[in-house]
Amino acid sequence: MTDSQAPAATPTTDHGAPGTLGTNPVAAAPAGVRTAADVVTPEVVVRLSRGVVGSGRTANHAPFTGERLAELPESTPEDVAAAFERARAAQPLWAALPVRQRAAVLLRFHDLLLERQAEVLDLIQLETGKARLHAHEEVQGLAVEARHYGRAAGSYLRPKRHTGVVPTLTKVTELRQPRGVIGQIAPWNYPLELSAGDALPAFVAGNAVVMKPDTETALTALWARDLLIEAGLPPEVFLVVLGEGPVIGPEVVRHADYVSFTGSTRTGREVARGAADRLVGVSLELGGKNAMLVLADADVEKAAPGAVRACFSSAGQLCISIERLYVHDSVADAFLERFAARTKAMRLGNSLAYGADMGSLVGERQLETVTRHVEEAVAKGATVLAGGVARPDIGPLFYEPTILDGVDAPMAVCAEETFGPVVSVYRFSDEDEVIGLANATPYGLNASVWTKDSRRGHAIAARLRTGTVNINEGYAPAYGSVRSPMGGMKDSGLGRRHGAEGILKFTEAQTVAQQRILPMAPSFGMDDERHAALMSHSLRIMKALRLR
Repeated sequence: MTDSQAPAATPTTDHGAPGTLGTNPVAAAPAGVRTAADVVTPEVVVRLSRGVVGSGRTANHAPFTGERLAELPESTPEDVAAAFERARAAQPLWAALPVRQRAAVLLRFHDLLLERQAEVLDLIQLETGKARLHAHEEVQGLAVEARHYGRAAGSYLRPKRHTGVVPTLTKVTELRQPRGVIGQIAPWNYPLELSAGDALPAFVAGNAVVMKPDTETALTALWARDLLIEAGLPPEVFLVVLGEGPVIGPEVVRHADYVSFTGSTRTGREVARGAADRLVGVSLELGGKNAMLVLADADVEKAAPGAVRACFSSAGQLCISIERLYVHDSVADAFLERFAARTKAMRLGNSLAYGADMGSLVGERQLETVTRHVEEAVAKGATVLAGGVARPDIGPLFYEPTILDGVDAPMAVCAEETFGPVVSVYRFSDEDEVIGLANATPYGLNASVWTKDSRRGHAIAARLRTGTVNINEGYAPAYGSVRSPMGGMKDSGLGRRHGAEGILKFTEAQTVAQQRILPMAPSFGMDDERHAALMSHSLRIMKALRLR
């Protein structure tokens, strides 16, 4: 999933032809703002690189400028095998610690993360190009997850007593055993939260992790590893391998006891096939073409800024961001007027400071997809209500937040995941019809419903085939509520992160049953027929007693 860096496309007008730049203002950089050279020093690179198992050399780049950011170790297939061997040797000692000691590492990590957040905010911005406030969303999400699993892991993992087949005579306990070494393949778009965040429940469940982050955002993931070690995690329990996805990714799957993957649906299918061949479990959070429904009774004054957050956070490079916007005819004009005005007023910026509303795309591949989707839609009759232009005056990979009206099925942007700052608008008049339209996609990750009627919102949410639904917000409430599961239906994935499912997937369930006093067989001289009759009578009694 590594994107190459290259100059941006020729700037275009709102109609897709060569011309002047767009209207979004540029956020001014405060005086004295840090640069890449200030943040990614040789000492920092050497320190963070210690976590990588590899002897080759590779590099990552800064989307803001396209310049090389750091030289990093690169792994070979043999390095991946060695990383798993080292992690597998360290895992039993880690798993032998009481859960409360493992959980204490997460709680210390929580405090260190908040204390040292400025360091990682700089790295996230430099590696992804996102605005600082959007980078802070990652810090928030990771802190919430560290706190939750640091406090709740014991209740999720403690042995559970169950009623046995013969009450009082059969004692049953359910144990949760760690799987061993988790192979984690993490994406570039949320390099802190979707690397360390997905690893935390695996660690506290007693596993080791060998992670392959995207090379372009590896410094952020390595920073998180360094901080976890400072919080008390044994270094060999968390190792990192780097390299091209098609080369190193299959090697991670080949050696893992369980695979955690976040990325594209196409690659997710390959990961699932590799895991299936080895009969190991897998969790997949994949693509989305998420819909937002603005109902007739929606508060458009709140829905318009909500749509800006839902569509353009992290420049739309978020699996749960909104790419399809369905607006009821009766409020469409009022809503779109406000939404377009707010979108045109968004400030674009490339500095390591707060103040910008949106940053850069992460790589040329994303820029090419965004440009292709917008230009093809316009050529086939769509109208640009805002944006629609690249902004090389700010940086090589900047593209204005874009609203397209008049989109229909022959256009790629209608069905393909854009994964950029582009949203298509559709009007509707019938709620049953729009629910069908929202569900008419292979994906099923996230959805958003805007209405003043809470009961109505919940009723519509229950009919949407998505893993999460947010009412009167775009994505943050469901994602941030880490006690509840988050994941996708249909082609958007398998398994869940967060909540009980987010930690129990990293364990194997083990049932221990102890039989007492009488055996599960004829006794006291009974023959088989009398024993069968006694058991049949006992079963009727247990049903009458409403035993489960």
